[in-house]
Amino acid sequence: MAKEYSFDISAKIDMQSFKNAINSVDKEVANRYDFKGTTYEIDFKEKEKQLVLVASSDNKLDALKDIVITKLLKQNLSSKVLEEVRVENASGNTRKATYKVVDYIESKEAKKIVAEIKNLKLKVTAQIEGDSIRVKGAKIDDLQKVIATIRSMEWEAPLVFENMR
Repeated sequence: MAKEYSFDISAKIDMQSFKNAINSVDKEVANRYDFKGTTYEIDFKEKEKQLVLVASSDNKLDALKDIVITKLLKQNLSSKVLEEVRVENASGNTRKATYKVVDYIESKEAKKIVAEIKNLKLKVTAQIEGDSIRVKGAKIDDLQKVIATIRSMEWEAPLVFENMR
């Protein structure tokens, strides 16, 4: 009997790593010279999966976002984890940016990923199972080719390859 191997493609993020990144942003901004004496706020709403950044100007808001992305990358999280929802004026003459934390693959994108896997013409099967895509095949080499190809492409969701069996 031939052994079948599989892995999952999902967009799950490690929430503890995400929280660590946000906490380290707060520490770094508190020590930065260009933020001395200015108002800023970093608010992560876990239930709504939203990150709210408030700063005194657009420049400070951009700098704050850059710091957040840098800290996310240091925690091995993709910058695609954050999707900008809106930037607006806030009270006290400040600017407020709201970001959605992306931890799922949209169905349209999942279908495109499955189609790309089928276009590779390898002896593997890919099917959408809930919020992930299960890829199965008889050869580990074929699965590794699939991972390399999908990783090299540009996707909206922050893809994670896990559960290699």
